[in-house]
Amino acid sequence: MQKRNLNSDQIKLIKQFQKNEITEYYIYSRLSGKIKSKKNTETLQRIGDDEMRHYLFWKEYSGIEVKPNKWKIFKFYWIARIFGITFGIKLMEKGEEGAQEAYKKACEFIPEAQQIVDDEDTHEKELIDMLEEKKLDYVGSIVLGLNDALVELTGTLAGLTFALQNTRLIAIAGLITGIAASFSMAASEYLSTKSESNGGNALASSFYTGLAYVFTVAILILPYFLFTNYFVCLAMTMTFAVLVILFFNYYISVAKDLNFKKRFWEMFIISMGVAAFTFGIGYLIRMFIGVDI
Repeated sequence: MQKRNLNSDQIKLIKQFQKNEITEYYIYSRLSGKIKSKKNTETLQRIGDDEMRHYLFWKEYSGIEVKPNKWKIFKFYWIARIFGITFGIKLMEKGEEGAQEAYKKACEFIPEAQQIVDDEDTHEKELIDMLEEKKLDYVGSIVLGLNDALVELTGTLAGLTFALQNTRLIAIAGLITGIAASFSMAASEYLSTKSESNGGNALASSFYTGLAYVFTVAILILPYFLFTNYFVCLAMTMTFAVLVILFFNYYISVAKDLNFKKRFWEMFIISMGVAAFTFGIGYLIRMFIGVDI
């Protein structure tokens, strides 16, 4: 490899590349040793080998060893372990999108670096897409449970809030409704998946649907068990609903490479629209029927 005379800014840029490559090498290497799937382990090792090869390439020009970013290793290792390797790795790669411009800039004074750019753009992305994660196969079931719970429970709690105006009664009524609905949704998903001609794991699908529903119910009802002002509880429930929508759609948009804004606003408008509508129904019921508890 032919050495070139590089200025201080170019050397500094190369050191940044080295740090990034060696950091990602350690992340992929650590994850590969903790994954049970043999295919995923081999895929992560291949990506890690690519990162080490890139590091050694830049080292030829800097002439020095560069230490990895320990905080980044710790952060993305545990994100991947907690939220899944697909989400963790894609989130990490998403954060490196700006680095592509820096790589292309380096190609101006090191033409051989174009191979690194090509690897980052295609080969590694192809390898990442090869990762298999079972829970992502049931995203549709999770969306069904989560979305149905958000729409039904925000609406139910909004209606009950104005109709009953008693946080303890609202919490109990909402909890009973939520648990019953979660079993109903899980059973419906089981029967629906089982009847599909293309097969699928009906039991797992129903489990993820029910789990997503129960999780959402617990979050939405929690304020009514903690506070006595029903309007404060309703405001907190709506806030929690928005946070659930925000987090879940961000997770799916990263893990599945989907449009975040479109999915977020679609779910937000539906959930809040139903809540506002049922709140109005609760007001009318209280006004015309004269419920007073």
